[in-house]
Amino acid sequence: MAFDINMIKAAYARMGNRIDAAKTLLGKPMTLAEKILYAHLFNGEPDTVYERGKSYVDFAPDRVAMQDATAQMALLQFMQAGKEKAAVPSTVHCDHLILAKEGASADLKNSISASQEVFDFLASVSNKYGIGFWKPGAGIIHQVILENYAFPGGMMIGTDSHTVNAGGLGMVAIGVGGADAVDVMAGMPWELKFPKLIGVKLTGKMNGWTSAKDVILKVAGILTVKGGTGAIVEYFGEGAESISCTGKGTICNMGAEIGATTSTFGYDERMESYLRGTDRGDVADLANAVKEHLTGDPEVYANPEQYFDQVIEINLSELEPHINGPYTPDRATPISKFAEEVKKNRWPQVLEVGLIGSCTNSSYEDISRAASVAQQAIDKNLKVRSEYTITPGSEMVRYTVDRDGYLEVFEKIGGVVLANACGPCIGQWARHTTDPDKKNSIITSFNRNFAKRNDGNPNTHSFVASPEIVTAMAIAGDMTFNPLKDTLVNENGETVHLDQPHGIELPVKGFDVDDPGYVAPAEDGSGIEVIVRPDSKRLQLLTPFKPWDGENLKGLKVLIKAEGKCTTDHISMAGPWLRFRGHLDNISDNTLTGAINAYNKETNSVKNQLSGQYGPVPETQRAYREEGISTIVIGDHNYGEGSSREHAAMQPRHLGVRVVLVKSFARIHETNLKKQGMLALVFHNEADYDKIQEDDTIDIIDLNSFAPDKPLTLLLHHADGSEDTIIANHTYNQAQIDWFKAGSALNLIKAKESK
Repeated sequence: MAFDINMIKAAYARMGNRIDAAKTLLGKPMTLAEKILYAHLFNGEPDTVYERGKSYVDFAPDRVAMQDATAQMALLQFMQAGKEKAAVPSTVHCDHLILAKEGASADLKNSISASQEVFDFLASVSNKYGIGFWKPGAGIIHQVILENYAFPGGMMIGTDSHTVNAGGLGMVAIGVGGADAVDVMAGMPWELKFPKLIGVKLTGKMNGWTSAKDVILKVAGILTVKGGTGAIVEYFGEGAESISCTGKGTICNMGAEIGATTSTFGYDERMESYLRGTDRGDVADLANAVKEHLTGDPEVYANPEQYFDQVIEINLSELEPHINGPYTPDRATPISKFAEEVKKNRWPQVLEVGLIGSCTNSSYEDISRAASVAQQAIDKNLKVRSEYTITPGSEMVRYTVDRDGYLEVFEKIGGVVLANACGPCIGQWARHTTDPDKKNSIITSFNRNFAKRNDGNPNTHSFVASPEIVTAMAIAGDMTFNPLKDTLVNENGETVHLDQPHGIELPVKGFDVDDPGYVAPAEDGSGIEVIVRPDSKRLQLLTPFKPWDGENLKGLKVLIKAEGKCTTDHISMAGPWLRFRGHLDNISDNTLTGAINAYNKETNSVKNQLSGQYGPVPETQRAYREEGISTIVIGDHNYGEGSSREHAAMQPRHLGVRVVLVKSFARIHETNLKKQGMLALVFHNEADYDKIQEDDTIDIIDLNSFAPDKPLTLLLHHADGSEDTIIANHTYNQAQIDWFKAGSALNLIKAKESK
């Protein structure tokens, strides 16, 4: 039986009336995304037509999910909210703090020992506040959610950008910062700008080496890393119905890489099969009773151009396998052209490591298809030329694929099975190398491949593909190998060809698991004490940010003008820094160390205007704070792309940065900045980016009249005595301006709770 079945029953019971009311208001058929959004309004039955891309709307998500790295800060904030228990079903999943080094057993044991203090903290906070706790080794948050909690037509928020994975089971599941999670767990409305809608019509049916991963790799190439910003991507058509539920999850998962608010599919037989296969027949029965509400209306899919803001059509029968990268997940190349690209761009041709699994591609179907390729290396006497690792997505998947012999196949070809955790996908990888700066190539079935993302080496060319393509490439050890047409020479000197992969959608003998890793919270947590040691290096109780004094911000020094791609990894790196995610001051020592300074083209080297010397970004910012000087960060396009980590907003705020002014923001990061009481501004004229000089001092001269839809004026004082005036736009509504005035959104929650 499913978790929280009564919550699901209640959600379905009110869905019909709310959708009918919305249809009457809109006067037209509805997309699935619209149905879910209008069915989850905080104030109940719809009475307003919301404008896509403009209207701010209050929603009531059904549940909250948090992973261990982000849960620390989210729960440290929740502890300040004055609540006795989470208002909605919530869970914590320990998947990020497990280092991949030797193999599953040793890595799990060593990582638990290294992060015991954090795991104990998360377990105790979860126990106290009625939050379900998934132990280290239980699995990656998104796979565990899909297997246990996701349900068609539901709405969920999660403190990880790949929360969108649950769209594979027909949810609107959205990645957020911890402050948003605190709102919902505190029983407050969750605010989102009503998304635009992108429709992706899938026709035909995949065959051969093509898999669900190739759909999103293709879409990423079309939309780019920012093309989905502010939009929900809805997949439909006969092709969508032909894709397995976990395949749909893979597609939705990587929707985070196009900046989409989320992605989703309509409820169908493949979802029903997955629900029943994961022991949730009760949810399938409930969904079947309201299935007309769990997909877009037929008229929408018949004439999508009339109902979506943008429509893309992909014929799955003609879709080639793709390989995306390096350094960005939207550089999409069909495999027929990839060898040419490798040679033309002089990418390292020798493949050093192939890595499969992660939250994106670790289903039973993924593992079985990859194993069918690996088995051929055994049967055809091929030596595997690259290192090869396997990361199961959950203990249930790991236990079942082990029972069915797939892990043994991988081990026979030299594969190393890693713990059920994020590992190399998020930089938690102690890579075996004698040269950490070596120029090299790796290929993964993960989702994200920014520079230094996997192993900290800026010279690692990381490529993204399906698990079966990764496996074939690892066997060949050559980035120019095309398994669809090329041959290999085996250990007997014979020329052999790899046959197309085949897999099993759901295990014939069903899923099985000994210990799934779940710990239920106490019924009454009032007597449970959560202890954070004052001298802890890993955890730190939070001090509220100071409210705005009502005056214009003057004398702002330019901390850094970031040039080009500046993701949350550049603003707050992961990898070894994950251990400080619960200690705001300690982790602030990595702030903006990966951003490229436009003035000297270097990372972690900025000019201190007080001393005239160049030094690390955090050290320079701390020097300004010591003198009571506030600062401003300047950024390029899609600033804050990538992970949902709110540390990228909290760290600058903690250190004394007051304003971030950019050409454009990624959605989650802009919201995170607002939540923490920062000013998130956008150049009215992008060319004004070039006017910002290294020694500038900047005033915001009309902040005392801060209001929705009213641009702000910045006065630039240059070192030579000249001045420039520029205009900055913003997207703050009145509620968000109140966050700024209060110093943070959390400060407002506390104030309301204390009344």
